Amino acid sequence: MALLRAAGAEVPVQAILFDKDGTLLDFVYTWGNWSEQLLARFSHELEARKLRPIEVDSDTLWGTRRSADGEIRDYDRNGPLAMGTVGELLAVLTWQGYRSGLSWAEAKVLARECATYANERLAQARTVKPLEGVAAFLAQCRRAGLALGVVTADETETALEHLDWLGFGHYFDVCVGADQTERGKPFPDMVELACGKLGLPCSRVAVIGDTNGDMRMAKAAGAALAIGIAGPAGADAELLADADAMIVAYGELAVLEGES
Repeated sequence: MALLRAAGAEVPVQAILFDKDGTLLDFVYTWGNWSEQLLARFSHELEARKLRPIEVDSDTLWGTRRSADGEIRDYDRNGPLAMGTVGELLAVLTWQGYRSGLSWAEAKVLARECATYANERLAQARTVKPLEGVAAFLAQCRRAGLALGVVTADETETALEHLDWLGFGHYFDVCVGADQTERGKPFPDMVELACGKLGLPCSRVAVIGDTNGDMRMAKAAGAALAIGIAGPAGADAELLADADAMIVAYGELAVLEGES
């Protein structure tokens, strides 16, 4: 057993479960890029078919936020890109294709084809980078004997690929993606499944994430601690209303050796 210290709280835990996007890796760097590729390809295909363009901008569609120069700089932590599964995001895009004049079946196929294109572009560039301090914290957790896992709205295969690109794969004992459970976040299913795979009760496990869906998932599962990662300088902290503790950077966390 080790003691996890976060924002004044000190809780004995045997494992930590991490969300992936926005928690282990920079969300905008990866998914901002992916969503731009996806939407640009879909819009191009609509134009090639001489159909009406999508009537909403990508910020409205996905829940991204742009700076004055048009670059994606942040995201709505309660929005579809942050909390939705890939299947849910493609359903949003399918609806836009239907509104533009495609049949539902045609829009569904096109959305999937465009997602494949965006995935291929992401894989070619390996567009991932870790949040500052993540590697050092993971190493600290391992030295303290904690089991580690990932619970993500992404597909498991994609999540494992991203962890490999980051060089983090060896840290994790379990990875549970949205494809492994019937219900995703904010339901407790992924935490419960991960804990079952680790052979640990949920009450001995902390959860770290960047959305309130992560926090609600942790609470519903009866996790020992739900830690929210807010944006720079605490931006969007109010959107993590169900967090037990709030941090801005991994340097605010510490793992201490406790009694067994």
